[in-house]
Amino acid sequence: MIPIPVRRAFRVLLVAALTPAVAGCGLAEELDRERDPDRTEPSAAVSSAGTGAPEGSRVPEPTGSAPATACSPSGVRMVPGLVEAAMGLRAMGVVLTNCGTKPYTLKGYPAIRLLDAEGQPYDDVRVLRGSRHLTTGVPDFGPRTVTLKPGESARTELVWRNTVDEADTPGVYAPTLSIAPQPGRPAELLDPEGDIDLGTTGRLGTTAWAQIAGEGL
Repeated sequence: MIPIPVRRAFRVLLVAALTPAVAGCGLAEELDRERDPDRTEPSAAVSSAGTGAPEGSRVPEPTGSAPATACSPSGVRMVPGLVEAAMGLRAMGVVLTNCGTKPYTLKGYPAIRLLDAEGQPYDDVRVLRGSRHLTTGVPDFGPRTVTLKPGESARTELVWRNTVDEADTPGVYAPTLSIAPQPGRPAELLDPEGDIDLGTTGRLGTTAWAQIAGEGL
């Protein structure tokens, strides 16, 4: 895997660090397959995986720490993680933290728009609810109600493929991400270091928000 640094990076582990109790392969396996398509033997980590979804759909606690930033008026703060890349596959986590003084409840998927260098949205990008159409390495456990106490966090994963298969069609290379916790709520602008490079695929997958493991247990 080739880590791509991001400003204000909150070093979250992507699905290679997601709970092993997931059916199918993980992101690490998917990235290995991207690098070596002829490989057929499953890794030990995959062969020992269980088949059930984790209770509460909680994801592992991220490593590292995020620099302090101002809390938004809505009482949350969102920070992008590292981009994990292999061949055409990309994955990036976004962590939402309740930085307010009251519990914060959300359910389902974030509302996302990709913005070009002039701050204009790419209207031809389809934001998918779920990741299964792009990769089997990033499981989506579906929408569940998540209530965060002050200081607790949840995470969503964004996945896409950087494929250019239409030479005459301009690719999507978005330096800025507009993301709201869910439709109808205030959005924040995030600036990963480097573009969100969808090429000509025009599709960005998301997973439902899941509380980070170890919090609220």
